[in-house]
Amino acid sequence: MRTTRHTLRFFWMLGIGCALFVACQKELDQEPRNILEENFYNTAQEAEAAVNAIFPPLRLGGQGIATYNATLECHTDYAYGRGSWAQFNDFAGLDAVNTNRVADFWETFYLAIRNANLVIKNVPDGTDISEEDINRYVAEARYMRAWCYFHLVRNWGGVPLRIETNIEERDVPRSTADEVYALIDADLRLAETHLPESNGAQPGRPTVWMAKTLLSEYLLTRGEYQEAREKAQDVINSGLFNLVPVQSVDDWQRIFGVGVGVTSEEVFHFKYSREGQGNYYPFIINHPSTGFFGAMGAYAQYTDSANVFFEEWDDEDLRKGLWYPLAFDPAQPRTLLQKKFIDPNATNEYGAINDFPLYRYAEVLLLFAEADARSNGVTAEAVETVNKVKRRAYGLAIVAPSPIDYQAGDLSPESFVDAILQERAYEFQFEGKRWFDLKRSGKAAEILQANKGVSIADKHFLWPIPLAEMNYNEALDPSADQNPGY
Repeated sequence: MRTTRHTLRFFWMLGIGCALFVACQKELDQEPRNILEENFYNTAQEAEAAVNAIFPPLRLGGQGIATYNATLECHTDYAYGRGSWAQFNDFAGLDAVNTNRVADFWETFYLAIRNANLVIKNVPDGTDISEEDINRYVAEARYMRAWCYFHLVRNWGGVPLRIETNIEERDVPRSTADEVYALIDADLRLAETHLPESNGAQPGRPTVWMAKTLLSEYLLTRGEYQEAREKAQDVINSGLFNLVPVQSVDDWQRIFGVGVGVTSEEVFHFKYSREGQGNYYPFIINHPSTGFFGAMGAYAQYTDSANVFFEEWDDEDLRKGLWYPLAFDPAQPRTLLQKKFIDPNATNEYGAINDFPLYRYAEVLLLFAEADARSNGVTAEAVETVNKVKRRAYGLAIVAPSPIDYQAGDLSPESFVDAILQERAYEFQFEGKRWFDLKRSGKAAEILQANKGVSIADKHFLWPIPLAEMNYNEALDPSADQNPGY
């Protein structure tokens, strides 16, 4: 077996996987031992540890979900990046720092994919594990592999498909975007079949509801609107999820705050704890003078109160109240910072224990509404689904008609979809959703020009294939396989 840099890194990750994955509640054998592919994947406990190793590259460190999310937010029409993040909101090309930053995200996703592939390849051959456990752990790995490829394909287009059957091959050609989506589809269908309805005492582990939610977004992205609607409706009809009521700006901390645990709204969150396993994102967005993140903060992202997006936003919407003025630069007196994720007791930049939402029930509702609207036009069911999210945002009763409701008679199918996309923008600010919504809707260039005054060239819709991949993977042609404009 050829040993590569990624293989060695996997074995290190696998050894610490359970300790780093906060959702893991079972203790593994504490005695030192060598972990080899041929003798490790034999029991349910070992399979679980192998699945746990998928998560640390994504959850932790400077090139995980926090920095990735911050980068996506700079591409939006409402957020600006400061310092090294500024280029992402200027859409004027990337310097060496930011080219390397997106390359780090590529490596992070592929490291997690490799760890998932090892589970998919080896767990079915375990010698002391039930078929039920095999199916569950392979389904967990395939769910996470699909989630990683879903991010890769939307940021880079077609990418090399590294799967369990070519796990030791260095040179893997670039697949088309359609081929990547076909793998995502297959992985999610299997995951939907074999994942459990509950993750029990291990919050954060994949469930069938996570699979259906990701399937809904994937299908919406691919234009399969009717099935996207059905998958979201399955989650709604489960009766397991509800929006958390909010009556004031401070009440958002019931969802995003420190140590809130599992709420009725949580579908898929990365879970964090204080001891070296914290969320880096609150450090990125907070200012040290506020105390919102101890005495620290990089305040690397902000908005301007004169931004059209912000100016046109109703002041009565409690989501707008998550922005607050702080003029840290005299040249930018209208600066606003965001307090969605705060942890006043954090003691270092990796010390926040705010869980990071990847899918919330609010998104399930809005996925359903958009898929229904694109399939069936303006229906009372879809309008009511959006109104539940909007009412909560105004501190109103979630299920009672209100003065701020959308009215079906006032909406065309096109204006209703636009309203849903705007609700998504308000609801998921700083959750890494808006840039993908702008791209898949075909409205990115128009909206960014209107709200930020920036122009997007075609090259800005995808990131460059990393130079390291081009140099390492001889199946790639540096000219033909690089994204246009790089």
